[in-house]
Amino acid sequence: MAMMRAIGTMSGTSLDGVDVALIETDGERVAAFGPAMVQPYSADERALLRAALAAARELAARYERPGIVAEAEAMVTQRHADAVRDFCASHGVGAVDVVGFHGQTVLHRPDKRLTIQIGDGAALARALNVPVVYDLRAADMAAGGQGAPFVTVYHRALVADGTLQSPVAVVNIGGVSNITYSDGATLLACDTGPGNALLDDFMLRETGVAMDRDGAMAARGHANEAWLAQALAHPFFSRALPKSLDRDDFAALNLPSMR
Repeated sequence: MAMMRAIGTMSGTSLDGVDVALIETDGERVAAFGPAMVQPYSADERALLRAALAAARELAARYERPGIVAEAEAMVTQRHADAVRDFCASHGVGAVDVVGFHGQTVLHRPDKRLTIQIGDGAALARALNVPVVYDLRAADMAAGGQGAPFVTVYHRALVADGTLQSPVAVVNIGGVSNITYSDGATLLACDTGPGNALLDDFMLRETGVAMDRDGAMAARGHANEAWLAQALAHPFFSRALPKSLDRDDFAALNLPSMR
């Protein structure tokens, strides 16, 4: 297969911003890595996304976009278009062959075969005048998968070309934590539990800032053993693979206030 210059964009389950990266690939292998960039969401944009997350809990179909969800989708699409343009201008990137567009996850219900990522791929393709591949997680779920973790195919490519030496386990702590394991012949992946989404939501509630910068507050504290025991009793941990989580699946286990 011919090599392509591909730009990947990612918002995922966290509310941090837009990640952009350039690679050369034939769709099976990673031939070369290019530059990468992050464009953080503004406070107003994060507030809009949080409102969309709350509204999305009532959605029952993949293409539903009521009210605030549609507004958030338009924002996500525009921010990704701006991020790709800024990235290309900042790094002197010329023509690219394809853009991979993950979008912003607002609902993930694998038990109902439903996963929803907002972001209009067709509109992004028109804005950039570049082919855009999108609805990646929904396509995986339609093929019988969990729709997450999507990063596994990237890890498989890195093992295949020797960038990662097998056996290897790669832990990714995003909004939700997940793991990929490969020994060259076997590939296993699943979500493993809550990630930064739970921490960011707690920090926003307690401090008004949706992050623990550099882990400074965590470094001053100690493990809440009672909460941890409650979390580990969650039925998710006793389920067999394949399995995956929504960013809010552990939200009902409220961390106690620091006040």
